[in-house]
Amino acid sequence: MNELRSLHFGTLGAAVDEARGLLASGYTRQGNWSLGQICRHLALVQDPSIDGYPAWMSLFAPLRPLMRRSLLPKVLGPDSPRGIRTASMFVPPDNVEDAAEVDGFSASVERLINYSGDFAPHPAFGRMPREKILAIHAAHAAHHLRFLCISQLQKES
Repeated sequence: MNELRSLHFGTLGAAVDEARGLLASGYTRQGNWSLGQICRHLALVQDPSIDGYPAWMSLFAPLRPLMRRSLLPKVLGPDSPRGIRTASMFVPPDNVEDAAEVDGFSASVERLINYSGDFAPHPAFGRMPREKILAIHAAHAAHHLRFLCISQLQKES
């Protein structure tokens, strides 16, 4: 695998801009998922911040202080961990259309940004301030979108 891009988004809006740019320019995959699959995954993970996570995810609540200390700095860092399996409910299907999923991700981000209530406790990190939840989602978007690169044909034109 080639070296992955280094991405950091100060806001979730910047992640949407990146996804739209990849859609417009074309891209090459360096990982398992297409742009559409990544965008679906991001929306699936973000939406429970408002809608709530399944009750079974609260079984991990006793580990949250440890996760905040050990995993959260890595998640928010420039080279977040790879290969962590996700719950099946967050795995996107293979047959998604990139443009529709970029739009879905954008709508999910708008919903998060405009939401004025309390966010649901994060399954791994617990209840966190609004700014931290948004930063976690922005870092998560950077983690996944770094596996896509502008296609070589676009770079040469």
